[in-house]
Amino acid sequence: MSIIPKELNIFIIFTVVLSFFVVGGCSNHSGGIKPDVIRAYVSNAGSNNVSVINTATNTVVDTVPVSDDPHGVAITPDGARVYVANFLSDSVTVIDTATNTVVDTIVGFNNPRHVVIEPSGALAYVSNKLSDNVSIINTITNTVVDTIEVGNMPAMVAISRTTGNFLYVANQGSNNVSVINTTTNTVVATVPVGTMPLGVAITPDGARVYVANEGSNNVSVINTATNTVVDTVPVGNGPRHVAVTPDNTRAYVANFLDDSVSVIDTATNTAIDTVVVGKGPLGVAITPENTRAYVTNHLDDSVSVIDTDTNTVVDIIEVGNRPLDIELNDEFVTDSNN
Repeated sequence: MSIIPKELNIFIIFTVVLSFFVVGGCSNHSGGIKPDVIRAYVSNAGSNNVSVINTATNTVVDTVPVSDDPHGVAITPDGARVYVANFLSDSVTVIDTATNTVVDTIVGFNNPRHVVIEPSGALAYVSNKLSDNVSIINTITNTVVDTIEVGNMPAMVAISRTTGNFLYVANQGSNNVSVINTTTNTVVATVPVGTMPLGVAITPDGARVYVANEGSNNVSVINTATNTVVDTVPVGNGPRHVAVTPDNTRAYVANFLDDSVSVIDTATNTAIDTVVVGKGPLGVAITPENTRAYVTNHLDDSVSVIDTDTNTVVDIIEVGNRPLDIELNDEFVTDSNN
């Protein structure tokens, strides 16, 4: 009978425990590994690509070529794919986040502006500026399966993250918001808002919708229970996009014409702060822990990073030409080397 040396026995135990944490303890339902950092995906309309930012270092770690004039960006709930609406090529590019490579291109749109994915990840919704409708993509087959008529010049779209049952579409040309029942794919309400609505964001609890009105320099607040405007908040000059913090307490509004971001207290619906950023701010995204807001500066090819505790810019990241939209990937992915 052989005897295992004490040192070898300790080594074997250590190896088994380590294997449990690496292989089993950190795995998730999709078989991926939770990345140590969140990555931001930025559409660059002027250079026809997407910048991938490591938010731990605030550096660009990858650049993905897409098609002509990329606008809206959306990430699937499992973090595996990025959908990019290409305005001038009437297409949507699909990026694999594990390799940051293009795996599909979907055609059949008409100046697609923005894209959003419903909570299950099965469907993506794309607004088409010239045809005044919203296309529905089956994300399994990456084909367009339906279209829904909305208002004039639809811009950004947002979907409730609590149920996914309702889609809100800002119609820039008709000064209203279309409310779509995603079960029946029909418009169930049309809500008048300010002038030239562009950005739209739903609170995490699904109770309110914030709409940035570019022409009237304010934000309309919609009660989703009644689909009526319950408040109007004055902000900066030329508000374009809006994002609500995950804790439901603040809304950040990018004011394109005065190079600032307005901070709205969602409890009182008043602007409580203004943050000076780069030239022509457009897209806004907020980290899951509410500590940072990332803002694309369309006219100086950069992204400003705002500390949400102090509402000051703490970093500036150089990206591609004419950055537009930005989304954060905080889900499980199979490659976390970046």
